[in-house]
Amino acid sequence: MTVRDLPEYATLLIEEPDDDIVLVTMNRPERLNAISAQLMTDLQDLTRRVDLDRTLRAVVLTGAGRGFCAGADLLGDPSIPPGAEGVGPIVGRFMAQDQIATVNESIHRSRKPWIAAVNGAAVGGGFAIALACDVRIAARGARFGAVFIKVGVSNCDMGTSYFLPRLVGAGRSAELLLTGRIFDADEADRIGLVADVVDDGTEVERAIVTARAIRENGPFSVWMTKETMWQTVGSPSLRHAIDIENRTQIMTTTTGDFSESMAAFAEKRPPEFGGL
Repeated sequence: MTVRDLPEYATLLIEEPDDDIVLVTMNRPERLNAISAQLMTDLQDLTRRVDLDRTLRAVVLTGAGRGFCAGADLLGDPSIPPGAEGVGPIVGRFMAQDQIATVNESIHRSRKPWIAAVNGAAVGGGFAIALACDVRIAARGARFGAVFIKVGVSNCDMGTSYFLPRLVGAGRSAELLLTGRIFDADEADRIGLVADVVDDGTEVERAIVTARAIRENGPFSVWMTKETMWQTVGSPSLRHAIDIENRTQIMTTTTGDFSESMAAFAEKRPPEFGGL
């Protein structure tokens, strides 16, 4: 399959700035790209498809219009998640909750690096989606916040309680989660949440620069680096992390990319890495 085989989605726009990089735009601008069941269904399907595409090297995710994603659609969404037709209200609510949480897990576990180009508001569920990505680039006008607590529920939702402490530390996370306050791009940069802050309107271009830098590396090495890094973030010990690293390192030497890089170094030329 190629990226061009991706279907048309009701809530996503798909573009190809390069033939091995896909730009995904959440496309509900009239609702600040608020989360609907259809948006989650589309993102889940997209994640599965890009993981199976051997030619694709990175995904850039952004939002149409004035914001990245304003979180749950509080005005209601008539669509329901697949399989929830006709079930009781509590079961249906749990299935919807599980669907949106599973999407973030899929992004986090994706074989491809996901780069969030955050424009405008990334709050609530939108904040969680940005956290699930591997790298975040923020426009100066971006705003962030875990705001579930402001509507009377726990601020630990959609993986936020897992991602945020690992990105900015437990102490900072506690303050952000317990207050539910909104913070700007400069603070996000200061606490290490984002990799860069750029002028409004240039965040996608800047994210693509990162995507192109990633694709300079071997595809299997990138996949294993992402997978191993996130696995070892939760390691119970240094020994556990090293054991995973050792096994992964030996496995990656079997692709031929290591031999090619040594030859390229000796011949003073850029390496030509193979595909998956």
